[in-house]
Parts: sequence; C-alpha cells; structure tokens
Amino acid sequence: MMSCEQARGADTPSPCPHARSREGCVDCKVRLLSICAALDAGELCELESLSHPACFEPRTTLFLQDEPAEIVYNVTDGVVRLYRLLPDGRRQIVGFALPGDFLGLSMADRFGFSADAVTRVTTCRFPREVFSAFVDTKPHLLRRLHEFASHELSLAQDQMVLLGRRTAEEKVASFLMSLRDRWARVTGASVTVPLPMGRQDIADFLGLTIETVSRTLTRLARERALLIVPDGVRLLDLPRLERLAVA
Repeated sequence: MMSCEQARGADTPSPCPHARSREGCVDCKVRLLSICAALDAGELCELESLSHPACFEPRTTLFLQDEPAEIVYNVTDGVVRLYRLLPDGRRQIVGFALPGDFLGLSMADRFGFSADAVTRVTTCRFPREVFSAFVDTKPHLLRRLHEFASHELSLAQDQMVLLGRRTAEEKVASFLMSLRDRWARVTGASVTVPLPMGRQDIADFLGLTIETVSRTLTRLARERALLIVPDGVRLLDLPRLERLAVA
C-alpha cells in the first residue's frame, strides 16, 4: 500500500530522536483502536499531514494540569499516567492512557489533569485548533469522538464506584480485570497483565496506601489467585478475580 509520504512525494523527518522510522497513519499499528479507525486512506493522509511525532522518556511530562490545552495527543506506544493535584497537595491518579488513546479532546480551554510518561511514550501531536477544524469537516469522525467520550464517561463513573464502598481486594481485582481487558485490545488476549506503573501509582488510583496494595497482591498470590511476575501479574484464578471485580 502506498504511504501518505509517497503519495505526497515528500519525506517528512521525525523530530523524535528515539522513534524508529516514522510509521504512516495508514499502517499505524494502533489506528483501529483509536478514533482514526473512522477515516479512509485519503483522510488518513490528510490527518498525517497535520501531525507531528513526539516521544517522551519515562517520568517526563506531556502536559500539566491548568496549562492551556493547545495540543491533542494520540498515544501510539507506551503508557501515560494521568493525575490531578488536590488543593492539599495530594495526588489523585485518574487513569492510565494506553496505545490508541487520545488526550486533550476535552472542550475545556485548559487541561483538567497532568500527564506523565510511565514508560517511553511515542505520540502523534496535533495543534488543537487544526485538529478541531479537521474534525468539523468529518461528521463520521465526530460520531466516533462522541462514542469515545461516552466510553470515557462510563470509565469515570466506574472509577467513582471503585473509590466507594469496596474492599481493597475488590478494588485491586477490579483494576486488574479492567487493565487486562484494555491491554487485550492492544496486544491480544492474555492471562498476563503488564503493570509498568509502580505500586504507589496503583495505590493513588485506587485510593489505597501502597502498603495495602502490596499486602493485597501478596495475599492474592499466596492464595494462588495470581502470580506476581516481572513487570506484571499472571492471572491464575480468573473466576475468583472476576467475582471480586464485580462485587
């Protein structure tokens, strides 16, 4: 298949020094996971002409809470930590972005949360005004955006329930089952759930202490519900974990 660059007769250099040779939108490995799936080949070439690749090393910042929301990001590789700083200085992690996720689509003029790279992250960046103008000419893409917005609202509601009256074991199981399902869309179904984020990140997301998260994972491992492996967990007793997740 002819790439967009071949079609334009130009070679667009990537400013990201760690990126491999730039993968065009048509051949992007996460295209079908994101809102870009609504676009045909010609529209993808148009979108690619608007994008600027950028990568971020672990622990570097994509954007900060309350900064002007002037950029839209499509995560193409890696994991991003999303968090809010509360008035008393505490951190509340509100989610983790995986490949295929878009950041900065809110209508607000400023970012409502901060975003840091957990692993090395590669993205496609779009000036927000340019991206919005592109979306305005593509009603089918706008519908796809609405579908994603509805899904994000559902996730936010699930998070409110997760932080409510649930035990630590139920919270951890729910987190693992949700992450398993999200990773399955990216890499395919697996009983091993990657956990590139640290225990403190998980604790801040679940509203628990790091000691409680560690004790809970250790107890579930001792009871053979899961096996702790490097950079993740292997789910051994799926029926039990699923029961805990929906309790």
